[in-house]
Parts: sequence; structure tokens; C-alpha cells
Amino acid sequence: MTPIRLLLVDDDPLVRAGLSFMMGGADDIEIVGEAADGSEVERLVDRTRPDVVLMDIRMSTVDGLAATELLRRRAEAPQVVVLTTFHADEQVLRALRAGAAGFVLKDTPPAEILDAVRRVAAGDPVLSPAVTRQLMAHAVGAGPDNRRATARDRIAALNDREREVAVAVGRGGSNAEIAAGLFMSVATVKTHVSRILAKLGLNNRVQIALLTYDAGLLDEDGH
Repeated sequence: MTPIRLLLVDDDPLVRAGLSFMMGGADDIEIVGEAADGSEVERLVDRTRPDVVLMDIRMSTVDGLAATELLRRRAEAPQVVVLTTFHADEQVLRALRAGAAGFVLKDTPPAEILDAVRRVAAGDPVLSPAVTRQLMAHAVGAGPDNRRATARDRIAALNDREREVAVAVGRGGSNAEIAAGLFMSVATVKTHVSRILAKLGLNNRVQIALLTYDAGLLDEDGH
């Protein structure tokens, strides 16, 4: 099996050393590089071609938010998992909106951080429904007044079935749960999710969830 190529980005050398020791011991993960600041990330990504970047949010020169935004604009962008000390922080929300696939807390047990990297490498977001709801609740009033109108304009590009799938994603449903709830196959759900991402210019399911929340669709459906 080809190992997951992982780049570590944190301005604390002790944190980097701990992560490297912990992650490097897994048979299916290869640490391909380390960076102490977001300013080093693009150069290292070019050189090491990681599958996943474990990204600290707070760094002195270029923070993890700016580095995530730069990476996710690339044609073949690696997945980004944000490292943070906060459950519901405005910078975490901004990183998720920029295209990060999820986040893990720095005090998360090692096995869970490993699981997060594996899931993101496989294309699954690292946000439980409970955490998604917490972040969304924190997002109330966190953006411009026209965010709902803008989100509704974007959602209007979807057909009725795609909109139903988008709302189900917003509720935190897995592909299997969405398939059962909407009476379709898992393969059809995956096709709809891919079309939603393409139509709306989004990176991942986390961004679909945030957009449905911004548009007020979850409120309309009684959730």
C-alpha cells in the first residue's frame, strides 16, 4: 500500500517533534517534510508533493489561514487539516471556508490525529455532525450582512435533487445515511456531491455544509 505523504507545519519545534514521532511510527504514513511557518509551505509542497498538510493556525509570518488559502487555489492541492487549540474559533471557520478538510485539537489523542489524516487522505472531512453544528452556531453574525443572500444566490445554481443532497450534507450525514434518507444509491449520492462541488466551486463537504447553513436551508427544514 502506498503510504500517505504528510507535511507538518507548526511554529513550535517541540510540537513538530512530537507529531513527527507520533505520525512517523505509522506504517501507512510518511513524513515528507516539516515547516515552521506558512511562508515555507508552498515551496515545500512543490518539493515534497504531500497528500495531506497538518497545518497550525497561528504562526508568526504567514499564518495557517493564509497558507491554506494559497494551497487550496492550486490545481492539485493537498488536503489540509488545521491544528488548533480552540473548538470554535473564527480563524478555524475561515480556514474551513478556505477549503480545509477539517480540524483537530492539539490535545487530541494520537490515535485520533492519525485517524483524521487517514480519513482526509481518503476524501472524508474530519468534522463530526456535533462539531459542525458547534462551528455553525459560532458563525452566527461572524460575516457580512449579505452572507445569506449571497449563499442563496449560489445555491440557486442547484437543481432540486442536488439541493436536497446539499442540505443532507449540511446536517452531517454520511453518503450511506443520505442515500437511505433520500432513497437513492450511495453511488448516486457521490455523483450528486461531485456535481454540487463543481457547480458551486467548492473544495469539500465541509464547505457545502457551511454554505447551506449560510443560506438558511437548515433552519427552513426544521433543524
